Amino acid sequence: MKACVVIPNWNGEDSLAECLDSLKSQSEAVKIIVVDNASTDGSIALIEEKYPDVTLIKHRRNLGFTGGVNAGIKYAIRLGAKYVALLNNDAVAHKDWAKHLVSFLDKNSQAGIAASKILDNEKRLDSTGEMYTVWGLPYPRGRGESDSGQYDSERWIFGASGGASMYRVKMLEEIGLFDQDFFAYYEDVDLSFRAQLADWKVGYQPQAVAYHQIGATSSRMKGFTTYHTLKNLPLLLWKNVPLALMPKVWPRLVLAWSGIAFSALRRGHYRPVLKATLVGTLLWPKKLVQRYKIQKNREVSADYINSIVTHDLPPNAHRLRALRQKWWRLLRKDLKDESH
Repeated sequence: MKACVVIPNWNGEDSLAECLDSLKSQSEAVKIIVVDNASTDGSIALIEEKYPDVTLIKHRRNLGFTGGVNAGIKYAIRLGAKYVALLNNDAVAHKDWAKHLVSFLDKNSQAGIAASKILDNEKRLDSTGEMYTVWGLPYPRGRGESDSGQYDSERWIFGASGGASMYRVKMLEEIGLFDQDFFAYYEDVDLSFRAQLADWKVGYQPQAVAYHQIGATSSRMKGFTTYHTLKNLPLLLWKNVPLALMPKVWPRLVLAWSGIAFSALRRGHYRPVLKATLVGTLLWPKKLVQRYKIQKNREVSADYINSIVTHDLPPNAHRLRALRQKWWRLLRKDLKDESH
């Protein structure tokens, strides 16, 4: 089997059947692996009764997206797979999705990751690749836009969404799997960043289409997004951003992180903010050790990384954009007053 597809699952019974059916209908044969993170709904029974040919790995507790997919990837590697794709349990793949991703990786030996065009249920764009900004904030390229063909060309991008992408096993064996300290959120950007630093490319294949119900899992848990966002953004920076780019990225991330935390506190998310700050701080020493290894083995220059990151805020960072605009207005006013 050339390619395996790993699906992490936690209480996804409502959407899982449609996801599995889309994979069983692929024009490129794939081995399907579901990793269940201690679901309490009927997910396991559904798989065992209706999908006996699907490999099911059961966890006794919820290990998050990262723990789930890592277990599936390890199983796929033991099977001898050349490529491993990830697909969210609330996503549906077009019948040629796997074929186009496999073809892209077959044709581009320098590519370690192939990203899909991901659409939401209303056929608007969810992601056409993941970007990283000089503000230390990742964002999905094209999210919320109508799909009018503006992202229909193959190209190299910064990163790929873990919700529907394919990974070369050779690359994973070199740079490692997903960082389980992330649990969820930005773990895919972290892996893409490590791939770039090791001189593996990330390619976008627009013909590989998947449809995703955004936030179907995380929306069921209050404070989940706040906690993992605030915990993981600094970890992403400490591990991966080259030292030469730190003066550009770190101060901006401090401002952005503070804004996100303040907004969360205003919504009453006191516990997630406090927990994120505490856990993230406790993880710093471990991440700095990982940083040393990552940067020591870096194969590309800081200038190259600077050339592939986005030198602006994410498109949806409306509050930060407004704050920046006010700052520039004040600065221009001060300069004007001094000139008089």
